[in-house]
Amino acid sequence: MRGVVFDGEHARVVGDLEIRDPGPGEVLVAIAAAGLCHSDLSVLDGTIPFPVPVVLGHEGAGVVEAVGPGVGHIVPGDHVALSTLANCGACADCDRGRPTMCRKAIGRPGRPFRRGGEQLFQFAANSAFAERTIVRAVQAVRIPRDIPLSSAALLGCAVLTGVGAVLNRARTGRGESVVVIGAGGVGLNVLQGARIAGARTIVAVDLSPAKEELARRFGATEFLTSAADVRQALPTGADHVFECVGSTALIRQAVELLDRGGQAILLGMVPPTAEASFPPAAMFLDKSILGCRYGSSRPQHDIALYADLYRRGELLLDELITGVYPVEDFAKAAEDARQGRLARGVLTF
Repeated sequence: MRGVVFDGEHARVVGDLEIRDPGPGEVLVAIAAAGLCHSDLSVLDGTIPFPVPVVLGHEGAGVVEAVGPGVGHIVPGDHVALSTLANCGACADCDRGRPTMCRKAIGRPGRPFRRGGEQLFQFAANSAFAERTIVRAVQAVRIPRDIPLSSAALLGCAVLTGVGAVLNRARTGRGESVVVIGAGGVGLNVLQGARIAGARTIVAVDLSPAKEELARRFGATEFLTSAADVRQALPTGADHVFECVGSTALIRQAVELLDRGGQAILLGMVPPTAEASFPPAAMFLDKSILGCRYGSSRPQHDIALYADLYRRGELLLDELITGVYPVEDFAKAAEDARQGRLARGVLTF
C-alpha cells in the first residue's frame, strides 16, 4: 500500500508498505483523506525529534475496515475522524477528564508498519499519510456519513487544537477580546473558536495581507500585518492572545499585548531547546502564560461536538481546504505549505 515515509533525510511516497491486523482494542482504518499540518513538516526539519523510519501524517479520516477484540463503539463501515490521542482511559488524568495529560499517550510510538522486512514507526499514534493505519479504539470517533471525509480529516488536529484552545484552555467568554498571531490552519480555527465563544473583538495578525479575507470569514473583526499595531485596536490590551506561529519573539509580544488579567496561550511549535524571555514585572497584574497541548481536548466528546456545529453551519471546515493533492504529490503539497500558500492542504488516497 502507499504511504509517506521519512527516513531521517528524505520524505518519499512509497508503494510497498504493509500493516499488521488490529489487535485487542485497536481499529484498522482505510484513510480517505489526511490534512497536511506544520507538525508533519516540523518532523522533516527536526523541530520535532522523532525516531525513523516513520510513516508521517496525524490528521485523517476514513472508513473502518476491521476492529480488534473488545471494540464495541464502532464497526466496519463506520466513517471516523482520527485523533492523535491514544490515552489509556484509566489513569488519574484521564479520570479527571484531562486525556491530553495521559502519560501513556506521550512518547511511546508503536511500529505497526513493515517495509521490506523492516518495522516503521507510527507518527503521533496515527500515521494518516498511509492508505491504511491502525489506531487505538479511543482515537476513532464516529462521524455522520454526510460530512465529506476530506473536511472531516481536519477535525482531528487543526480544529481540535485551535477551537479547543479557545473553548477548553482559555475558556474565552462572551464579550471578551482576542488576538490571534498567525492565520494559518490552527490560527484560523482559533479565530472561529473565538467567534463561536462570542468574543467581542477578534484581531488577526499575519504578515501576509492575502490572508485577510479568509481570516475575516472565520471570525476576525480586525486584521493587521504587525502585532505592534494591536494597541490601536485594543488600547488597554487583550483578554486573550494566542501565539500560533512558534516564534520566541512573538511569544514575548503576546505577553506584552495582554490587558490586566489577560492570558497568553502558546500554540506554535518551537524547537525543544528554544527559550523565550519577557519582563516578569509584566505579569504582576494577574496576567498568565498558558501552554496548551492539543486544545486541551476530549476527542470523543469534542470531535462529535464540532461535527454537529459543522452540520449546523456554525463551524467552517470546507473553507479551510485551500489545496487538495493525491498522495503522490506530497512533495508539492509540502512545498506549498512551507511557502504559506495553504490554510490547509489535504492529501487524498
